[in-house]
Amino acid sequence: MTAALFVLFGAATSQALSPDADPSPWVKAEAAFTPAPQLDLSETTIAATRATGRSVIAVSTAYNSLAAQTDSTPHITATGTRTRPGVVALSRDLLRVFPYGTRVTIQDLSGKYNFGNRVFVVEDTMHQRKTNQIDVWMPTYREAINYGRRQVRITALR
Repeated sequence: MTAALFVLFGAATSQALSPDADPSPWVKAEAAFTPAPQLDLSETTIAATRATGRSVIAVSTAYNSLAAQTDSTPHITATGTRTRPGVVALSRDLLRVFPYGTRVTIQDLSGKYNFGNRVFVVEDTMHQRKTNQIDVWMPTYREAINYGRRQVRITALR
């Protein structure tokens, strides 16, 4: 159907260039198209600005670069990059859902901690005994302790 309409438009366009062209191909082409129904874009626009992708609810904690909390290389992530703000570590089960390099947003379900529109990158992993958990890297021990333990929604960005 699309090819036929394209040919019809091609013929109509070439005829439209002459002053004595027959307008009937235009009428046929217009009759072949039905206008799309009007959509309420108020909710669509809001949804388009939010992160889209796979989403999981998990337990969130925080860590910083101390040898007591990590392995013998506390400033190096599992992917070989240096720890920095925006780096997160995932439990191994969540790495199957959000592999290394995935950009994610985190929403605190209690509403006490506001990440805003901050984007995090999955670059580290947690001990194998941890499941359904995300660790957010913090620059200081005090910030990590103050963050505590909370439920969050992790959403992958597309």
